[in-house]
Amino acid sequence: MKIKSILGHLYVQVLIGVGLGILVGALWPDLGSSLKPLGDGFVKLVKFMIAPIVFCTIVSGITSLTDTKKIGPTLLRSLGLFYALTGVALALGLAAVMLFQPGAGMHINPAHLDTSVASKYTTQLPSSNPVDFFLNLIPTTFVGAFADGDVLPVLLIAMLCGFAFTKLGVPGQLALHVVNSFNKLLFVVFGYLMKVAPIGAFGAMAFTVGKYGAHSIGNLGMLILAFYTACIIFVVVALGILAKLTGFSLWRILRYFRDEFLIVLATSSSEPVLPRLLSKLERIGCDRGVVGLVVPTGYSFNLTGTAVYLTLSSMFIAQACDIHLSWDQILLMLGMMLLTSKGAAGVTGSGFVALVATLTIMPTLPVAGVALIVGIDRFMSEARALTSTVANIVSCVAIAKWQHALDTEKLQSELKSGFVPTEAENLQLTEPALAYAAKEPFEIRN
Repeated sequence: MKIKSILGHLYVQVLIGVGLGILVGALWPDLGSSLKPLGDGFVKLVKFMIAPIVFCTIVSGITSLTDTKKIGPTLLRSLGLFYALTGVALALGLAAVMLFQPGAGMHINPAHLDTSVASKYTTQLPSSNPVDFFLNLIPTTFVGAFADGDVLPVLLIAMLCGFAFTKLGVPGQLALHVVNSFNKLLFVVFGYLMKVAPIGAFGAMAFTVGKYGAHSIGNLGMLILAFYTACIIFVVVALGILAKLTGFSLWRILRYFRDEFLIVLATSSSEPVLPRLLSKLERIGCDRGVVGLVVPTGYSFNLTGTAVYLTLSSMFIAQACDIHLSWDQILLMLGMMLLTSKGAAGVTGSGFVALVATLTIMPTLPVAGVALIVGIDRFMSEARALTSTVANIVSCVAIAKWQHALDTEKLQSELKSGFVPTEAENLQLTEPALAYAAKEPFEIRN
């Protein structure tokens, strides 16, 4: 019975999936490489849930706020914190590449690099024009935002609908009840989808180890070491200080969200865990309105793992190609990265696209230099997604505290005891998702 109880935990199942994936990839590389559809299928399966969940969560969050005037300050503080953390992440990436010098001594001739690698990603590049960026926030049609799956246009629609519901009064209660009921349905469905997370983790890790293995990281091991070191320092030091100032233990937060971190690590994507983050953040005491605004916004504006990756990879290419960058050029590059890092969604490979975008803007560095790291990008994609996920969790708790929307006693109690599924959650195997969705619809406030 004890073994059965242990195996019932999602993080244990994911760990088993990861371990088996590594074993299969190492012993049978061809078989491991062929299992890529399992990981991709799981991410794709969950991704189609993101847009409607974000919409319903933000609408519910806005209508739950007693004072809608708090929405503006909440978003402004969120963006301010996101950009501050991004700046710290960029600086840490620069410090790591300067310290480890992973590209020194490679003496690569840029003319000999394969330009076809970068050309495959140029069609995915976000526009560097700020005007185009804001225009892209506006969806072509109402349902088009949901069809495309882009978080920011859905965020815009949800905010408009949320404000509209607060003005409708009694006539809008029926429509709001439909939104909240649909939200319940989405979280229950998501709970079912999470049952196949170990299979997705197995396929993703089997593919990674089987296709790339140790061969691809031989000469580039120092780059991976520098990147992981910078990410760990960012989480432990930068986020640790933020957690300390907010009044909670970073270690306990990491323990509380271990299920989600393992899924992110296995799939190299933060999107599959978004619904679970929303539910568990509210469970530890964060106000639903703050959670609904901060976390979806953070998925586009708080990609600190990508920020570390951008500086480190760009400087690695410069070192490998013997290109000396002045401090003026480095500062200009960091400024550009503050923009390009915001165009990358939390899915596998988006950081690589952001890197191509950065090199396209910087004429000093060869875009073809991405060919040097494409073979190991998968190993760094995992740390990118994991670092950004931790940053979004800590940021949400901090902003909730600043907005006086955090139940500190509940926070300390939950973190001290650790995540314990309720009886209903154990029966449905949906863990926090069912409890989050099962709440009664919020009353509309004029």
